[in-house]
Amino acid sequence: MGHAHESNTKRIWTVFGILSVITTFEVALGIIKPHGLHHGTFLSMSLLNWIFIILTVVKAYYIMWAFMHLEGETKSLRWSIVAPLVFLILYLCFIILVEGDYVFEVFKNSHYKWIF
Repeated sequence: MGHAHESNTKRIWTVFGILSVITTFEVALGIIKPHGLHHGTFLSMSLLNWIFIILTVVKAYYIMWAFMHLEGETKSLRWSIVAPLVFLILYLCFIILVEGDYVFEVFKNSHYKWIF
């Protein structure tokens, strides 16, 4: 009455394929930098940056979904794990981008010189 061990090779390759496609798309956008996305802005940030942030959060969620076995858990447990992490990632991105923009503007519009 032993439990049969199932191979997860197909599932691992599926996850690898999906994450590879998303990553390849991100890299292609980073290399090509479409003019409309690179120079278009939304909330003081380029649309290209928003796409990178959203795709990174999607990849992080999918990694948790697949490798932390969240697909078999209840919806409330999934969201109790995923929601704080998504919020933290978005908050950290916001802080980094806002403070980076402030530092750039200070050095751009003042007599201080870039020494780093």
